[in-house]
This record gives sequence, C-alpha cells and structure tokens, in this order.
Amino acid sequence: MSEFVTSHYSTRAEDYVRSATHATGGDLDHLIEQLTAERPARLLDLGCGGGHVSYAAAPHADLVVSCDPTQTMTSAVMAEAERRGHEQIQAACGFAEALPFADDVFDAVASRYSAHHWNDLETGLVEARRVLRPGGLGIFIDTVAPEDAMADSVLQAIEVLRDPSHMRNYRPSEWRQNLEWAGFVVEAHIPLRLRLDFASWVARTRTPALHRDAILSLQRAASPHVQHRFAFEDDGSFTLDTAFFVVR
Repeated sequence: MSEFVTSHYSTRAEDYVRSATHATGGDLDHLIEQLTAERPARLLDLGCGGGHVSYAAAPHADLVVSCDPTQTMTSAVMAEAERRGHEQIQAACGFAEALPFADDVFDAVASRYSAHHWNDLETGLVEARRVLRPGGLGIFIDTVAPEDAMADSVLQAIEVLRDPSHMRNYRPSEWRQNLEWAGFVVEAHIPLRLRLDFASWVARTRTPALHRDAILSLQRAASPHVQHRFAFEDDGSFTLDTAFFVVR
C-alpha cells in the first residue's frame, strides 16, 4: 500500500511545490507563531510533500529535515529550498511508520496534509513520538472528516474518487484518541476551514474525467445537510474542516 502511494505521487512533485492551496493558509500562520515562540534547533517536516512547512519553518529553526517517502518530492523540495536560499533544509526519504532516525533527535515535529495518506496513523504517530525529544513540540495539521456518519462517508468517497491513494480523513475525535495513545499530551486543537477550488484540486492529482464527473454527481445527489456541511458550489468547489493540533 505504501508503495502505491509513492508511485501515485512520484510524477507530481512540482505540482505540490507550486500549489497555491498548500503554499498559503491560516494554519501556516499558526505554525509560524508556534515556531517563533519555540525556536527549535532541529525540526522534522514529516511527510513534507511540496515542502511548505519546511520553507515556513526554516527561518525559525537551525535545521529542518524534509522527510517524505517519495524521492521526487524530496528532490523538488531541495531544489526549491536552494532557490529560496534556505541552507538549513536537508532531505530524507522514509515512511511515517518507519522513520529513518534515532530516538529523541528532534526538538519539534510538524506534519501538514500528510497523515491522510499514511498506511497506519497509530504507528506513524508512535514513530513521531519516538524521534521527538521528551518535552518536544508536535504540530499535526490535516483535513478532517465530520463526526456525523453521512457527511463522513460522502467525504471519503469524494476523496477516493479524486485520489485512489487516499487512505482516510480522520475525525477530530479519532485524531485526539490516536495522539494520546501514542503518548502525546494535546495542548491545543484549533479547528479551521479550507476551501478547495475544484479545477486545481483535481488537476494536481490528474483525476480522470470519469471520476471528476462522479464527484460532481455525488455532490449534487447528497442530502441538503451534507451539501450545506461542505458548502458545495456549482463548479464542484467545496469547503472542508481542517484541524491544527499542538502536542507535547
């Protein structure tokens, strides 16, 4: 399953480096606030994707390690880091469930829009806890599913139609349970909303026309409650919840 995810994204690294959706957002502002106060010496960007956490963190840490299982992603991040003059960014390849680092080597771990691709959320969080020093800062940001079952089901179906490597958007309650099980103490949970422009959203994953049409059909067939929950728009654009967890 992990290899399926990496093969799905191996040709799309530049799309994520250039993605306006990933390059901006209130969650990045919150991240910078946390890192400005923390000033970690060594930070791990776990599941770095296009590297936007790494670029935001670079001015606030002595070393940022951009880790992703997809080699083309880390190569694209390093090229962009060089272009921006971020000499403190280094790259490493590894899956969240088996990180290639020793215990207690990072002062902070941050992960953004990555965990919904992990094969095993519990194991990934345990690994994040393992490589983080005692008392270190953890920041986990991801799109999340609603707590009600119908809206949850519709979101998962839309996500899989758009991207077959999608694992699951977890509910906030599932996130909290898994974070605590992994040994973290949750200091803050900041709920946010994220609008996704349909055209660019499906273009990044090169979603086939048949699946794009199925997503639009499902949106239109959804109950009024679900349509309101995701603010479905005529062109397929919609808004979903994200969660920003601060843990120790």
